[in-house]
Amino acid sequence: MSAVKRLAALGCAGLVASTIAGCGSSGGSSGSGSDAQVTMGTTAVTSTYDPAGSYDSGGWLVLYNTHQTLLSFPAGATTPQPDAAQSCSFTGGDAMTYVCTLKSGLKFSNGHSLTVEDVVFSFTRMKKIHDPAGPADALFDTLKSVNAQGDSQVVFHLTEPDAVFPSKLASAAGAIVDHQVYPADKLLPNDQMVGSGPYKVEGIDTMKTSDGTAPGTVRLVANPEYRGADKLDNNKFTLRYFSEPAELKSALESGQVDFTDNSLDPKDATAYKEAALRGTGDFKVVTGDSAETRYMAFNTKDPVVGRPAVRRAVAQLLDRKALARDSYGRTVEALYSVVPQGLLGANTAFFDLYGDANVSAARRILQQAGIHTPVNFSLTWSRSRVDSKEADQIKQQLETGGLFHVTVKRESSWDTFKKGWQSGAYQAYTIGWSPDYPDADDFIVPLVVKGGAYYTGWDSSRISSQLVPQSRTMTDRTAAMGSFASMQAIVAQGVPLIPLWQSKTFYVSKNNVSGVETTVDTTGVFRFWEIGRIATG
Repeated sequence: MSAVKRLAALGCAGLVASTIAGCGSSGGSSGSGSDAQVTMGTTAVTSTYDPAGSYDSGGWLVLYNTHQTLLSFPAGATTPQPDAAQSCSFTGGDAMTYVCTLKSGLKFSNGHSLTVEDVVFSFTRMKKIHDPAGPADALFDTLKSVNAQGDSQVVFHLTEPDAVFPSKLASAAGAIVDHQVYPADKLLPNDQMVGSGPYKVEGIDTMKTSDGTAPGTVRLVANPEYRGADKLDNNKFTLRYFSEPAELKSALESGQVDFTDNSLDPKDATAYKEAALRGTGDFKVVTGDSAETRYMAFNTKDPVVGRPAVRRAVAQLLDRKALARDSYGRTVEALYSVVPQGLLGANTAFFDLYGDANVSAARRILQQAGIHTPVNFSLTWSRSRVDSKEADQIKQQLETGGLFHVTVKRESSWDTFKKGWQSGAYQAYTIGWSPDYPDADDFIVPLVVKGGAYYTGWDSSRISSQLVPQSRTMTDRTAAMGSFASMQAIVAQGVPLIPLWQSKTFYVSKNNVSGVETTVDTTGVFRFWEIGRIATG
């Protein structure tokens, strides 16, 4: 979700394996020929592609392919490398000043030159707009100011040491925008998007959702002004969004899309894989590791689940292996810490503390705290690849032994769901997390520090004031492993959220689609330019 700090390009074994052709199968693609058009389907519906307001996987899918960042993650890498920058480095020994030298000759898709003024504008603008749904606080809270130094250098001044700042720059939140196009104080409409990445937008069609309208189809074409190192294996790429996994499956089988991301219902993904292994299917399946995770979060200010003993008893009762097996058909793996396996510093803090599901142990936790049973609370969910199966199985597990009575609720509107957890309207809720960058820091700071992105209301002063600042002074990330171990142990004891699973990837494509296996890794970056068509005849 597991290779630690893998820097080499992906191969057939280990991180990624294809059920059809295996290593070298992507050779013979039609490259950038006129017929090299590919359509991808996803259920990661989004609302905006403006980097100042976009902070979800559906928006970042497009941003990674239409915009450049100073640094980026090449396929298979967990250390960012120069992209729009020629070089970047911390100056001094305190990890508080970061300097990048911009490459010359870069251009946006509209022909405007990309300059240090655009870089400074992009970050200053993000901080100024401070969109509540955007990445300003979550990723760039340590950014104090940014200024140009001459015609080629950009200097970032931080409020405190932040060793993972380079990785943040490599995320889609660091996308560079054209200061002549993007307004300084508000988000840009999606259809006016301009970037300097491998693709430019040819057109965007909207679709109806429970929240109104959202992008439905994004048509991308090769950007003739692109000056980066990535080589395109297609000259037209279309991304289609679907509200439900069943709709995506129908589109795949009818030929409306050529391949999918990890959005299919697990039972369908497994069926495609089994058919491919038998040699009877019309599709091939690429499987691999993923750092996508899912948690059960708690409103720790609630009078019921706000009691630590209640949350610990829930942690003691949950059977993650059964959840992975029964609800997800083994397309996910049980997760026992807030940090997923495969990232440097990950451990099994929840298993170390609670072990396997145990009704007697959960009962003792409640009895020792003087809590009468059954404990009543509600569990709310909104999006899930398995519909209500996950929530229903959690309810069944927690009601074993009569210790809990759980009321399952679904919030169909994603926007309403987000507002609900932000306002403390829910007692417990299931929620997923996709990485901003491949570092354990990205599963600690955004999720548990001062309530985190899911507004649990929980905070550990030792984590927030001591361990996180300590870990962020360490530019050698192996030196931070001890700090991360302590943080994960504290989270397991405090239980503001409970890790449920980490995903395996199941990317399903037509047999004539190539390159999917080279863009599946733990960075969360989907590289459209790697996808092509296998030559026939």
